[in-house]
Amino acid sequence: MSGKVKRAILILILSEFLVCLGIGLVIPVMPFLRNQLHLSAFDMGVMTALFSFAQFITSPIIGKISDRVGRKPIIAIGLALYAVSEILFALTNLLGMFDIARVIGGISAAMVTPTGMALAADITTKRQRAKVIGWLSAAFSGGLILGPGIGGILAGVSYKAPFWFAGGLGLLSTIALLFLLPNDSEIEKPDQITSQKTNNLMTGDWHDLLIKPVVLLFILILVSSFGLQGFESIYSLFVNEVFHFSIANIALVLTLNGLISLVFQVMLFDRLVVRFKETRLIRICFFFALIGTVWIIFAHSKIEVIIATLIVFTAFDLLRPAITTLLTKLSAKNQGLINGLNMSLTSVGNVIGPLMSGALLDMNTHYPYVVVAGFLAVSYLMAFAVKIKPRHLA
Repeated sequence: MSGKVKRAILILILSEFLVCLGIGLVIPVMPFLRNQLHLSAFDMGVMTALFSFAQFITSPIIGKISDRVGRKPIIAIGLALYAVSEILFALTNLLGMFDIARVIGGISAAMVTPTGMALAADITTKRQRAKVIGWLSAAFSGGLILGPGIGGILAGVSYKAPFWFAGGLGLLSTIALLFLLPNDSEIEKPDQITSQKTNNLMTGDWHDLLIKPVVLLFILILVSSFGLQGFESIYSLFVNEVFHFSIANIALVLTLNGLISLVFQVMLFDRLVVRFKETRLIRICFFFALIGTVWIIFAHSKIEVIIATLIVFTAFDLLRPAITTLLTKLSAKNQGLINGLNMSLTSVGNVIGPLMSGALLDMNTHYPYVVVAGFLAVSYLMAFAVKIKPRHLA
């Protein structure tokens, strides 16, 4: 990698980390916000849905725009909008303004994360890509892991303090990116991308996304986000009701998962891709996610649940970057569009998964995980239908 490429990747990682840290900061504050302003559960649900809906609608559109105008201006505007959304939360006590802030936040997320992934794909060779995407995924996870703890500390000062701090991080990220990230035209693109354009499955049009391997991968993205959110959204309720987990038990599991996730994404993901290739790694991840989910259904002790949970979360933490890496290797020109659709489908799963699991949990405590296991089994079988010629992965 050239010096400018390394600097660009470092700025992308730091920007991703700071934004996700800001997102994590406000998580522990939301219940206090609800209580302080006497908001209903429906009001809070609408705010969550607006964020995901805005992300779903705008992600593919912004991705296609970034393919044409460049990555840096899109990411910079997205970071600035993120700062605006958090500062707006800090300034207002009106429900309508909170909803507007959530819409702005959803648009900013659609501009920052997929465009950052697209830029990383633009400036790396196929051999380097898994490592870099693993680093970006780790930055995402690390920010979300550290955020709630710092947010809880800041909330001791004021329940609005985390929003001010998150807004400040957004402004800092915007300024750092504008001054330190080279312009798209200044970053040398790998010769591999230009020399192998004719070997790529896609060349830059919407209709190119309709070929079988790409459609299957997008379906797997939807299912993986659906399964993860379906699994995760009711996890604390399930283990508390069925296995009598305390808050400390749940916190331990989530902390262990965060640490394991960072190790796998930073140190092992690239090696796993080299060892198994993306298609086989995707199948392995779906298999272990399925095994872990079934194990939880039939578990009889807390230690079994903890081990099974860590298996499921680790499988999902590797699955998403594996699918993303594979998709970025199939195209020379569609990186923004691909990553935008990736984010959009993830948003759909993030909305539908919790709704489904919540409704099923009201019927029977084990129903959500039975359904998730069913979807994972189908996905595991579907993964065998993804056939990519070896030259596209080289």
